[in-house]
Amino acid sequence: MNKPMVWVAALVGIVLLVVAVVYWIEPAGSLPAFLPGYEAGSTHVHFKHGIGALILALALFAFAWFQSGPRRA
Repeated sequence: MNKPMVWVAALVGIVLLVVAVVYWIEPAGSLPAFLPGYEAGSTHVHFKHGIGALILALALFAFAWFQSGPRRA
């Protein structure tokens, strides 16, 4: 079991979950400027960006779960 890798994957997964919620709640004009999809003054919501972040978060959670299991002999 590679504990640091499990913790990093879980932490990045949590961050991506937060990013997905931000994409779904905030319009493009209210997003932080460092996030892809930021457009000043836009009222468009980037729903697909949120779905992408959610899929990546779920993949990282699955990776962390499988890495934390017992090793076979």
